[in-house]
Amino acid sequence: MKKQGVPVGRPGHPLKQGRCRPQRIEKMILFVCVKLNEIHDQGRKFNWIKPHCCPRCGSAHLWGHGFVMAHFDGFAQGLFLRRFRCPDCACIIRLRPQGFFRRFQTSVDVIRACLKLRLSSGKWLFGPSHQRQRHWLSALKRKSLAFFGICQDLMAGFDRLLKMDEIPICRSI
Repeated sequence: MKKQGVPVGRPGHPLKQGRCRPQRIEKMILFVCVKLNEIHDQGRKFNWIKPHCCPRCGSAHLWGHGFVMAHFDGFAQGLFLRRFRCPDCACIIRLRPQGFFRRFQTSVDVIRACLKLRLSSGKWLFGPSHQRQRHWLSALKRKSLAFFGICQDLMAGFDRLLKMDEIPICRSI
């Protein structure tokens, strides 16, 4: 015999009662001052500083939301980065070391040094693969052209894009 009742997705269902939550979960990255070697050595036991409030809604209630593995240059294995969740706005907050762009394994200083050496001497920096360095250079050329036009010095464009809170070597505009 079929049960008659209100489907779960409808407003009258008992599981649907209570406060409404947004359909889309927002993700946010907070950059914190930490040392990668300490995170590597301590793993999940690293003492991450919990944000005092949610940057999205200002709520003081943040829950631990586990860890996510991220890869960085110089480490053979991924490092565990801490995540928190705001129960009020459902925002996921991921803590990430300062000095790195979102979705990049190499630090901003190393990327800048690679590009500066290539543009000044025509040589690639020893360390990151030449293919990655070529990717950064072509993305910087494309983004500088899109934002500032053809007569822009590329390293000046790199610095201007940083001041505009843009990732200079990201392919998306």
